[in-house]
Amino acid sequence: MRALRSLLIPCFFVLLAQHGAADELKHGDRVVCLAYSPDGKRIATGSADDSLHLWDSTADKELWKFAGDGKGITAVAFSPDGKRIVAGHWNGKLKVRDTESGQELSTLRGHKENITSVAYSPDGKRIASAGGDDAMMIWDAATGKSLLMVESGNDYDVTALAFSPDGKRIAWGDGEGAVSIRDTATGEEWSSIDGHKKAVSGVAYSPDGKRIVTGSQDGTVRIWDTRTGKELLTLTGHTEEVTSIAVSRDGKRIASGSDDKSVRIWDATSGDELSKRKDFRASIASLAFDSDGRRIAVASGKSVRLLDLDKRDR
Repeated sequence: MRALRSLLIPCFFVLLAQHGAADELKHGDRVVCLAYSPDGKRIATGSADDSLHLWDSTADKELWKFAGDGKGITAVAFSPDGKRIVAGHWNGKLKVRDTESGQELSTLRGHKENITSVAYSPDGKRIASAGGDDAMMIWDAATGKSLLMVESGNDYDVTALAFSPDGKRIAWGDGEGAVSIRDTATGEEWSSIDGHKKAVSGVAYSPDGKRIVTGSQDGTVRIWDTRTGKELLTLTGHTEEVTSIAVSRDGKRIASGSDDKSVRIWDATSGDELSKRKDFRASIASLAFDSDGRRIAVASGKSVRLLDLDKRDR
């Protein structure tokens, strides 16, 4: 087992970096994962102390917090309607909660080791999870029943995953640096992508489904043609491992975070670096765009910072 280690905006983003104008959500322990709600009004965060938090992103206010069994939360995602939150835990469990109340609705058991990634299908009917047990599972979101389990077959963790926009495919990355694209009903492999030199740390589809974006421990972000598997662009600039990636909802921008303690924003079409922020004190664990792509949440150390990408310096 080889586990993974745990549009003109450029000048505005850099000016924010210089003057430190950012809101901050503070935690008691290291923040491992985060997700924006579909409407951008809330943020869910998971911490190494196994606490799950829900925040009002418009007021930077904590709405609720629930503690787990002390094993650590490793992945989190909202349902498409924003009414549910699924959290993956270090002990291999998945817990689904009601967004408003935080009430635990179900616990999904099937993975034998830590959860590395979770996602809801675009229609909200399924949940996909990846784990350190070299497996990807798909669950019925309503009943919690396991619908599909597929093993990587290469003794490497499945490290990241994402549904295609139509929900018919799922792309996963593994600890060897490969990406596999699978049928979500049968688990059959439709195609594979091999280009990264180290483990894949993030996978995302473009909104039209024509491209897949991946981040890797090799320090690069790469963009691939979904149909042919051809590498279209390699985005370089990070000096250490890329730990997290995100694609804006309009598909025009890509964000990447790294162990080099920086966040970079890229043009998704040209691959040009639009801006960067290098004033973080710890590695970037996770990041996400809000619903309109104007704000980004970044988990680093024991806090989440909310950065306005197009706010002018005042």
